[in-house]
Amino acid sequence: MDGNKAAVGRTAGLYAGAAVLRLALFTLFPGLPDLLTGRVEISTPVNSFKRLQEGLFLYNHNVSPYDGGVYHQAPLLLPLFSLLPSLPIFTYLLYIVVDLLSADALVKIGDSGEAGSSKLFTSPRRGKRWSGVVIAAVFLFDPFTIATCVGRSTSVFTTCAILHAIAKAISGAPFSAMVALSFAAYLSMYPLLLLPPLILLCYDRQLPQRSTKSAVQFAAQNVAVVAGVLAALFGMSYLMTGSWEFLPSTYGVQLTLSDLTPNMGLWWYFFIEMFDSFRSFFLAVFWLHLSSYVGGLCVRIRRQPLVVLTLLLGLFATFKPYPSISDTSLFLAMVPLYRHVFPLMRYTFVVAAVVMYATFLGPAFYHLWIYAGSGNANFFYAITLVWGLGQSLLVCDLTFAVLRDEWEVERPEMVGKEIRQI
Repeated sequence: MDGNKAAVGRTAGLYAGAAVLRLALFTLFPGLPDLLTGRVEISTPVNSFKRLQEGLFLYNHNVSPYDGGVYHQAPLLLPLFSLLPSLPIFTYLLYIVVDLLSADALVKIGDSGEAGSSKLFTSPRRGKRWSGVVIAAVFLFDPFTIATCVGRSTSVFTTCAILHAIAKAISGAPFSAMVALSFAAYLSMYPLLLLPPLILLCYDRQLPQRSTKSAVQFAAQNVAVVAGVLAALFGMSYLMTGSWEFLPSTYGVQLTLSDLTPNMGLWWYFFIEMFDSFRSFFLAVFWLHLSSYVGGLCVRIRRQPLVVLTLLLGLFATFKPYPSISDTSLFLAMVPLYRHVFPLMRYTFVVAAVVMYATFLGPAFYHLWIYAGSGNANFFYAITLVWGLGQSLLVCDLTFAVLRDEWEVERPEMVGKEIRQI
């Protein structure tokens, strides 16, 4: 009983500290939110708070928010923000609460032990793990998470929905997990690619009294739930806007990359330099590349669906059309779940050095290009390539560590022996 009280006290203290830190940054540095909102590392065409304000202004004046060609976000965000009082403090509190809800989902994921012991695989190293509170602390005090919150990126809502979908899947509530994922897909589209591994996770974690033996039937039921929730959300959006214009403006812009505003991703510069005659072909190639990881990872690491979800989040943070540091913060929040395989990772120092290098030089190179005029687009794109390299290395290293852990269970005689690729 005393242990439970102490755990609740630690969690409450963590949430209070994180909330106070964010509130202090909002209030003591009043110019900081607008400064961070304008940063390309935080704001993209599909999550920018400034663009949300533009859409909200048009919406409040009975004009279609998509008429200006600036707003590319989900329509249902507009009534949410229009209901908030005009004082900025209420917007700040909303973002703080969403971050705390995300951390609460991480606590549940971490305390479940799913990362080290799934239904089909149990790691011999599973005892070496951090508690959910520690993992939530890593997320809440990650500078990328804090910057995203203070910069008021709407990606925080997608992050919250994804984490709650995973937490509900682990707790044996597949319907709630599918609803949460549907909201994430409605807001950002790309989370729809997480559906296959999430269904696998839900299938493995079914409660005995409500289990479905047939995997095909179970998958069909969950796909139907996602389709139904998305249809309802689209219907509500249609009733709100009076047209289907939001579909090409919100999701079409991600599929066709019609807005080439610079960001931390790898797409924008490539398609700036692309001849129009080749554009459709390479758009298909880039999207095929992004989606091709889903099937391969689900088959190869079938015994650990949570690992598949984590790796996909890292891949999306690197290769999706409009990534930001919010996507990186979500991936980095999931990595500490695998504390038990950290000793098997080989490039932790290199990854840390590359990510820090890109973090500090990215803003400098952007300044040289846009403001100082002493550089060009190649300066900034070069540092985004380094940023992508750092994240890719971390994904590859975590994949190796997880597969090595599985391999040592299958072949105990190889524990501790060096592996050489031939």
